[in-house]
Amino acid sequence: MVQVAFTTHSTEQTMGLAQRLAEKLVEGDVILLEGDLGAGKTTFTKGLAKGLHITRNVNSPTFTIIKEYEGRLPLYHMDVYRLAESDEDLGFDDYFYGNGVTVVEWAHLIKDYLPAERLEINIYHKGDDEREVVFKGNGKRYEKICEELKK
Repeated sequence: MVQVAFTTHSTEQTMGLAQRLAEKLVEGDVILLEGDLGAGKTTFTKGLAKGLHITRNVNSPTFTIIKEYEGRLPLYHMDVYRLAESDEDLGFDDYFYGNGVTVVEWAHLIKDYLPAERLEINIYHKGDDEREVVFKGNGKRYEKICEELKK
């Protein structure tokens, strides 16, 4: 596992970091987002969407669980927070091994369904607008992405 951390000082910088990541993404990539409420998980996803040339407004799928967006690659944005007390499988494999990029907020709540190879991103509050964004690459592909983002 390779780990790399970045500090951002604004929403724009957080989104910019996500856009840089989006340039490296391919079909079937899985990104897990963790962080406190309001840490910037959805903001990060908006940056990914922008980097994937998605023009629709991206917002949290808290009540719908999964939202799909079309761009350079399809983006499957999941917020599984409301599944904390459920054992329901919503066909996650169709997304994780599908033809787009899957982003899962609160991924620890469905850990039994997650693929072993994935990019884990933790976002931490460091101040009003300052965030620490920690990438952990699980698997050679994601380790390589982490190494490339350091440059």
